[in-house]
Amino acid sequence: MTLSQTKPIKLSVFYVFLISCALFFLGQQNVNAQDYNQFKGEIIDSDSKKPLVFATLTLANSNISTISNAEGKFSLKIPKETNNGQLIVSFLGYKTKTVALEDLKSGNNKIYLNITITELSEINISIPKDPRALVLETLKKRGENYFNDPTLMTAFYRESIKKRRKNISLSEAVVNIYKAPYSNTRNDVVELYKTRKSTNYSKMDTLALKLQGGPFNALYVDIMKYPQYIFGLDVLKYYEFTFDHSTRINNKLIYVISFKQNETTNDPLYKGKLYIDADKKILTSAIYSLNITDKQKAAKLFVRKKPNRAKVWPTDVAYRVDYREKNNKWYYGYSSAILEFKIDWDDKLFNSVYSMSCEMAVTDWEKNTTKETPKGKNKIRTSIILGDEAFGFSDPDFWGEYNIIEPEKSIESAIKKINRQLKRTKGNGSSVKP
Repeated sequence: MTLSQTKPIKLSVFYVFLISCALFFLGQQNVNAQDYNQFKGEIIDSDSKKPLVFATLTLANSNISTISNAEGKFSLKIPKETNNGQLIVSFLGYKTKTVALEDLKSGNNKIYLNITITELSEINISIPKDPRALVLETLKKRGENYFNDPTLMTAFYRESIKKRRKNISLSEAVVNIYKAPYSNTRNDVVELYKTRKSTNYSKMDTLALKLQGGPFNALYVDIMKYPQYIFGLDVLKYYEFTFDHSTRINNKLIYVISFKQNETTNDPLYKGKLYIDADKKILTSAIYSLNITDKQKAAKLFVRKKPNRAKVWPTDVAYRVDYREKNNKWYYGYSSAILEFKIDWDDKLFNSVYSMSCEMAVTDWEKNTTKETPKGKNKIRTSIILGDEAFGFSDPDFWGEYNIIEPEKSIESAIKKINRQLKRTKGNGSSVKP
């Protein structure tokens, strides 16, 4: 099989097409009763005082969890009956910290983490002799080290589109993920539970960009469940693997393995770092990007539809996936993708730059004892465009008891604008319908 026949990662599809009208969707939703306590705060490096991005926060002896956002901020909703719980905060390369809930204020809290010091002697002794063999062993042991039971996960998903720095589209959803065991090839099934969106097409130069795949964009970044989309057996030979350095997470020694495509391969593959547990050969995290060696070839992986007078190609495509541990078994916890595109118009002097991002965090889970999955219309298609399925936007209490990823300042600003528009619409006694 030639390299051009291999499949790109499935999140690599989106639509670009002309639109004939501008729509701004708004709506109202019921607010759930507040049977929970909400804790907000920030995860910070104790030395540099800089925020720690994508730190994991988990309520001890439960499956409730969340992550800090790109500014280190977090928001976590915990049932009111849990008064004396412990919050476990972990971050790669830092000492895990346990904080009593009773020590946290309901408002903003600052949690400081200390860097884990790895001895030089440990690094010298622990250098893997064959990084490629280590990666292959890690992939081979996925059925042993990761969840091997059907699991029902609750997750929060967010996707946004920006024109340069301005938000022009925002969609969010709470989803149910019917996660298949890591030991078999059955695909995961996703069900939408709650959704909301807003799109301001007036900022888009008569272009509408749509991300196809919705939550599957993030779900397929789960390398251990879907290794074929990046490390398929037919493309592994085109990669070079090298040992980068060692670090620690939760007192476990972690090998950092760098990978990139070899110099003889011209087709776009991936480059990045794999964080592998040195003892049990478990992938705990991966950060990687598409190697855009040929923008025309890269464009074919992503652009499904576009105007004839426009040239569209990706300038940056980056991914991240993090795994969590429970009872010595690991599972998918968080993933994100950032895609940046440049659009050149035949009849315009300046080009347009857009970025599309999506992220999903598992906030709770339980074993799927019945092994049942949604059927028919209840399960979403892998070709879904979430912006076409979601209806309206509303106040921050819309999600009720469900945990979400705390919005960043730019997204928070966009939400405030949406809510102001909603109030004006109500004040005029009218509504805007699709």
